Amino acid sequence: MGIPLVDLKSEYLELREEMLAAIDEALQSMQLFLGPNVQALEREWAQFCGVEHAIGVGNGTEALHLCLRAMGVGAGDEVITVAWTFFASIEAIIHAGATPVLADIEPDYFCMDPAALQAAISERTRAVIPVHIYGHPADMDAIQAICQPRGIKVLEDAAQAHGATYQGRATGSMGDAGVFSFYMSKNLAAYGEGGIATTDDEQLAADIRMLRDHGQRQRGIFEAVGYNSRLDELQAAIVRLKLRRLVENNEKRRQHAALYEQLLQHEGIITPKVAPDCQHVFHLYTIRSSRRGEIVAALQAADIGFATHYASLPHKSPAGAGYGLDKVNLPVTEALADEVVSLPMYPGLTGAQLEQVAETVLAALD
Repeated sequence: MGIPLVDLKSEYLELREEMLAAIDEALQSMQLFLGPNVQALEREWAQFCGVEHAIGVGNGTEALHLCLRAMGVGAGDEVITVAWTFFASIEAIIHAGATPVLADIEPDYFCMDPAALQAAISERTRAVIPVHIYGHPADMDAIQAICQPRGIKVLEDAAQAHGATYQGRATGSMGDAGVFSFYMSKNLAAYGEGGIATTDDEQLAADIRMLRDHGQRQRGIFEAVGYNSRLDELQAAIVRLKLRRLVENNEKRRQHAALYEQLLQHEGIITPKVAPDCQHVFHLYTIRSSRRGEIVAALQAADIGFATHYASLPHKSPAGAGYGLDKVNLPVTEALADEVVSLPMYPGLTGAQLEQVAETVLAALD
């Protein structure tokens, strides 16, 4: 492809020698069960996020699920989240045995609308999952102001927001717990699956650790029916190596976004907004246009990668409809589904490539 949406291979080639050495070191040690790289990554990520505990698990979906279980969420409970997200945010609620309730998003940053959250709360609401979508933090102060007086747990879905900040605070540090995915295309990624949960709550952290390892705190003593969801040692070694470059790479993404902003000035395009006192990490760079079809056709013709996150709304899917979620009225969410297109975004993009993408988009509208 001329310009891919994400270029994973170039990053690997740049880090190849260090990467292979880290993997070889892990294999030479053969400490592969929650080994030294998993333990070190947990310490390093907790420090990076400014929290007391980080717990490595199998993937981001399981991080959500295990946090909900550790919070005591289950049958008879409701958990509020958004539909402008990957299905995992909803799926984890169902896996925990609870009922998903959907709140609409606000139109500027695509994150949970606090007013819609307020309206969705019932006496059965046990937890709320705000999603820091595309790398932009949700309005955590407003969300916490609604949830804390009611004793409602807040679980941050930061799967796309590694290193993003809200009023100087890192994503994953503002709720009762937070979760991150290390899926291969994330800003901080493994070369397979991986995830991590963060919290300041010592008991919650201990319970997540117990649940990730078949319900064991002590070997052979099963306190609960748990899960096999331990972070893999080799993936932890890879993520640790990439963590050293996360701040630098996030800054490159912001620089790319700033150039896109300059280049994509057109009455037919709405470029991403960033809320005051927030630091976006642009996991995705997503524009809006009522003429998306023309933009997509032009990008395809020019061999430029793109995606439409989330034109196929998860609550409208057969799985969502099976739980009655397709009946929910979410006007902002549904309007966006007809307009969004994500453009190439990764640290290795060049200025010339960004200009080519922008020229292609603008030409489609002229």
